[in-house]
Amino acid sequence: MSYILGISALYHDSAAALIHDGEIVAAAQEERFSRRKHDSRFPQNAVHYVLSEAGITLADVASVVFYDKPFLKFERLLETYLATAPRGFNSFRKAMPVWLREKLFLKDLLVRELRQIESGFSGEQLMFSEHHFSHAASAFYPSPFEEAVVLTLDGVGEWATTTVAMGKGSDLRIDKEIHFPHSLGLLYSAFTYYTGFKVNSGEYKVMGLAPYGEPKYKATILENLIDVKEDGSYKLNQAYFNYTHGLTMTNQAFADLFGQPVRKPETDDLTQFHMDIAASVQAATEEVVLRMTRALAREYDCPNLCMAGGVALNCVANGKILRDSAFKDIWIQPAAGDAGGALGAALGAWHGEMKKPRTVQRGDAMKGAYLGPSFDTQEVAAQLEKAGARFEILDDDEIIARTVDALSEEKAVGWFQGRMEFGPRALGGRSILGDPRSPSMQKVLNLKVKYRESFRPFAPSVLREHVSDWFELDYDSPYMLLVADVHESIRQQMSDEESRLFGIEKLNVKRSDIPAITHVDYSARVQTVHQETNPKYHALIDAFRDRTGCPVVVNTSFNVRGEPIVGSPEDAFRCFMGTGIEVLVVGNAFLRKEDQNPDLAENYEEKYELD
Repeated sequence: MSYILGISALYHDSAAALIHDGEIVAAAQEERFSRRKHDSRFPQNAVHYVLSEAGITLADVASVVFYDKPFLKFERLLETYLATAPRGFNSFRKAMPVWLREKLFLKDLLVRELRQIESGFSGEQLMFSEHHFSHAASAFYPSPFEEAVVLTLDGVGEWATTTVAMGKGSDLRIDKEIHFPHSLGLLYSAFTYYTGFKVNSGEYKVMGLAPYGEPKYKATILENLIDVKEDGSYKLNQAYFNYTHGLTMTNQAFADLFGQPVRKPETDDLTQFHMDIAASVQAATEEVVLRMTRALAREYDCPNLCMAGGVALNCVANGKILRDSAFKDIWIQPAAGDAGGALGAALGAWHGEMKKPRTVQRGDAMKGAYLGPSFDTQEVAAQLEKAGARFEILDDDEIIARTVDALSEEKAVGWFQGRMEFGPRALGGRSILGDPRSPSMQKVLNLKVKYRESFRPFAPSVLREHVSDWFELDYDSPYMLLVADVHESIRQQMSDEESRLFGIEKLNVKRSDIPAITHVDYSARVQTVHQETNPKYHALIDAFRDRTGCPVVVNTSFNVRGEPIVGSPEDAFRCFMGTGIEVLVVGNAFLRKEDQNPDLAENYEEKYELD
């Protein structure tokens, strides 16, 4: 009987994960406890949580596994500096103190941090995994496949930026790698920077902006920035980038190529040019990934594909991989970024290092990604009372009936239930819900609840048994990682006048019977809801269907722009009071905004640094 603790930390999205004899017990990101978005510090709170979920102490853990190898990363830093010297001196000078103080002596730092949790921790049980192996393990081992090709794509690990692995049973081997500075993730991040969004957090905004534009610059990208071979292998032309030796992602040659300077988010508006740039890098990324997956399907003659790494969160590209059908089935790790590396490190040690057998589970082994903390009614009531909330405790049937009432009245509902999700998506555990039939819901949620850009799309949660009636999809998508078009039968065709609209003007055109979740290109980022993994959320949507005939609700994460997703009932109440959310449902506690003391309201619009 062995517990293994996995840790990712000190770059971005720190997390901890605990497995027991190969079964996932708990996993959580540090940001949910610390309330600092993308928190990169050692995940003290997350480690405490996963141990408490299992009812153990660190002394009961057989191995602690860190998700990458800092010496290899340091080697890359030095070699890159030497290759580009003296141009990279400023970048090198800024990085060195942190490396010499912390990261180069990471084992000592980890042992010190772990001794704060358990004073007798010796460090002998500390192990290190390679970054992309952690990603690959997080994708393959929990997947529903006995064997699969495993593709990982991100910015950079130690040296690797893209890897191909083959998984069979409990064996996982990496066969191919593309190395830094050539990186599809860094290419996308370069355009994130160029369009004025924050690197490592704003990439999904570029993806959301892309449908408002035309891919006018796709050929420019493929002819100048990235040389893509028929099998999807690629190289980036470093003449246009600055990340190997500078403090920015792109250089003047990059700006000259596209004819405009880097957008300054504080002063420069998003224009049609930026929408076309977003559409172009998205199209180029899809081209590279599809060439890669088609070649891998031919080479390995295996019907199953697993994916992880930050690029695997590009749900538009994922949807196209599925529809392309080179692979019959695909499965993507819901915590595909660095946080998921904590889970992959633990699973990789269990199956890879310790050679323990693997049992393939129906659906997958992630338990719907509901791997974080939960709160019973007593804990909920205590936290809400402490916060000064006024609430009622209702039984399950009444909670669902009252929530359906609120949704039907087009109210924004904070929905805090069960265990918290692991990964960047809210999946009906820590969500804000709305009526997808409302033409005004997208704008209201963006501007009055989330305090974010009006173009940002919202996702639908749909009952799995009804997904193919409403979307061009008949496939499990429990983790909101596949984009599909809304069904032809519920689309509303645009008039000639509407068709001539450009860019953000398209936003106000009603495109379907569920306009709040229909993007401007008729697409939606679909989450299928399964009774087995989230019975209460399933029951709520089913009750909404009984009332309205619509088995779909709007689902967006329970937070405002720049804030981590809420982690506790107190967090939920504060966000409720600081935003336009009108009803809050925490477990079996029901709260209405008009019942609350208005003095408890905070200014959430300016509370968090913009992401």
